[in-house]
Amino acid sequence: MRQESGDASLLRKLNSAAILRILRAGEVVTLTELARAARVSRPTAEGIVEELLAKGWAEECAEEPGDRQRGRPARRFRFHGAAGHVIGVDVGGYKLLSMTSDLNGEILATRRVAVSPEMSAAERIKAIVALVEESVLEEGKLAAVAVGTTGVVDEAGRVVKSVAIPEWTGIALQAELADRIPVPVVVENDMRLAVLAEHWRGAARGYRDVVYLFTGNRIGLGLLIGGLLHRGAHAASGEIGDQSSGYRLAFRNVIDYALSADPGELRSPGESAEFAVVRAREGDEAAARAVEAFASCLADGLVTIVNPLDPELVVVGGGLSQAGSLLVEPIQRHLNRVTLYPPQVVASRLGNESVALGAVRLALDHLDRTLFASMS
Repeated sequence: MRQESGDASLLRKLNSAAILRILRAGEVVTLTELARAARVSRPTAEGIVEELLAKGWAEECAEEPGDRQRGRPARRFRFHGAAGHVIGVDVGGYKLLSMTSDLNGEILATRRVAVSPEMSAAERIKAIVALVEESVLEEGKLAAVAVGTTGVVDEAGRVVKSVAIPEWTGIALQAELADRIPVPVVVENDMRLAVLAEHWRGAARGYRDVVYLFTGNRIGLGLLIGGLLHRGAHAASGEIGDQSSGYRLAFRNVIDYALSADPGELRSPGESAEFAVVRAREGDEAAARAVEAFASCLADGLVTIVNPLDPELVVVGGGLSQAGSLLVEPIQRHLNRVTLYPPQVVASRLGNESVALGAVRLALDHLDRTLFASMS
């Protein structure tokens, strides 16, 4: 067999990567279209496609109705999304949420597990691994896992600081999980993943400058600046820090309302807000005032971010995004009054699944980098 020269071998890899990128973009294409887009000859495109078919990265599409009436149909190909799957995990104080998707990003399964904020780091890591194992599909191989967690997360996937989860500070989470999960694992801050999800499939599609406000049992922020996720000098973007003051005080109104309206039930801050939202929708005026005061406090905190960053959009996400206009409208009115260029304020349609969905996107991006790097 004739051995390819170094230059020829490199050219072949570059051409293979170019054709795979075209298929990866999601289009169904013919050999002629592939050759034209990749700027290679048709025989070269055909040879590369045959290799990708053999490796499972491409698949040939079935004939469309009517093809035979036009003579011999052109062979058509696309990326084989069912060749494998990825898993995205949201690690919170009260829950673990996983999403499993094929390689085209179609969500195939979702799992949710309740956990305790007081559980040890070792117990939480064990629960994450168990959830990943339960989320693996029988069809296709697991290609990558991405995990979103609260806390300052550095580029090595280590939780440098954590306020919301005890014993989480200093955990080398990516390394710990990589020792237990037999595929590549990446770890990122949950708020950065939430805004990534909004940019991918949520309210922030098509926007380049976005503030994502997470509302649940805690408050968090995700920033998209110039179309790119903002990590910050110390990878601390997304973390507000000690929430005993500032944003945390926003919950005071809904907590007080919940205690006065139903004193027999002990609720978390997020549960108190959800309780007040439900009562407000039922026409309870005291609940409506508590929710509006909550929204106004959130808006007041946003002003210090909106004025210097000048975003196009503010997305209200997390579990409390279900409040919809009850939160969005007071925030929009407040920003209209006190900011130079008020951004549009919208409620997320992804709700409390945004972090797990962003983790899926991160896993897919990691797979792409690995896949294309192997061809260059």
